Amino acid sequence: MSSLVERIETDLRSAMKSKDQETLSTLRLLKSDIQYEMTKTGAKEVSDSDTETVIKKAVKKRQESIADLEKAGRTDEAELEKRAIEKLRTYLPEELSEEAISKEIDAVVSANPDESNFGKLMGQVMGRLKGKNADGALVRTLLQKKIGN
Repeated sequence: MSSLVERIETDLRSAMKSKDQETLSTLRLLKSDIQYEMTKTGAKEVSDSDTETVIKKAVKKRQESIADLEKAGRTDEAELEKRAIEKLRTYLPEELSEEAISKEIDAVVSANPDESNFGKLMGQVMGRLKGKNADGALVRTLLQKKIGN
């Protein structure tokens, strides 16, 4: 079993013992998502990188939920989701800074000076950032600024 999954399970047990219902429900949902991923792929265990992918999907899902909850005026539930996102992010490596992402974008754009297709450039940038924790929305925004789209 991966060390990240073990850490999540340890934290889950700690939340049970301390009766921290908010953390407990967040980690139970995360564990369920990890179990679903294992079932979907047929794997006996999941790697740390796969676990990070599952966590990123969970964070993204919760961010979308926050937007919907705020539109509906349910700010208390949106705050719960924000706290859950913060808990989930503790299991992810630190995100790349805007400067580091800009350097990668500059490298891709300078290597392809005639390329104006946003999709191709975005694919190359994301390929270079694979395995690093980079926010895709930030990458998209910075690349659009760089090529003027």
